Amino acid sequence: MEVVIVPDSAAGGDLIAEAMADLLRRKPDALLGVATGSTPLPVYEALTAKVRAGEVDTSRARICQLDEYVGLPYGHPESYRSVVLREVVEPLGLTDEAFMGPDGTAEDVAAACADYDRALAEAGGVDLQLLGIGTDGHIGFNEPCSSLASRTRIKTLTQQTRQDNARFFSGLDEVPHHVITQGIGTILEARHLVLLATGETKADAVALAVEGPLSALVPASALQLHPHATVVADEAAASRLKLGDYFRATYAAKPAWQGL
Repeated sequence: MEVVIVPDSAAGGDLIAEAMADLLRRKPDALLGVATGSTPLPVYEALTAKVRAGEVDTSRARICQLDEYVGLPYGHPESYRSVVLREVVEPLGLTDEAFMGPDGTAEDVAAACADYDRALAEAGGVDLQLLGIGTDGHIGFNEPCSSLASRTRIKTLTQQTRQDNARFFSGLDEVPHHVITQGIGTILEARHLVLLATGETKADAVALAVEGPLSALVPASALQLHPHATVVADEAAASRLKLGDYFRATYAAKPAWQGL
């Protein structure tokens, strides 16, 4: 696992956007896995700026969702499909055909989960999966004690996660209790995992995921199993890392040709 400590969220967004752009230059039809929430917004803004400046061509890029609420009607502004279309697909100038995600409105949710897992494999797999991290260490919606081998499935959200996400709704009561999420085993099949963490509220989770033991109690610690996992954290989110100085020195000495 590589840990990169950046000054702030904007710097993290620029760094990851350049990694995505570099991937698209090498593989124009790359499948990019995207996360939702406020943390990844600087990534999408920076990548959009590169597209508009002519630094990268995203016309053949493909986008896939990490997770989706169950039960929100199609077109609901806070369904993750709507969020991804609004914040990623449309700004990059892509069409709906370039986007894939699980069906949170399906009558048979279990079948929808299996269908999405299969669709990701048939698409050739995710080339780069962007992740956030919850205050309890979850990735996607794999809450604590999720199986490290889990596949795309339905999960029940913890009260803490619902409270964290209530800011996107008019109140806690409107936050769904269930979601479809790529499982940890599914996530680990992506060729490159990039986790972005910003803010002091994420510091404990980052420290446990990076330096703590591999544990289902901290789902993000599963990144320790991946051959190409990168954690990008701003100074606040990295503030509880015991090896912070080592991570800074290692990144400073990294050859430019290695990329992110």
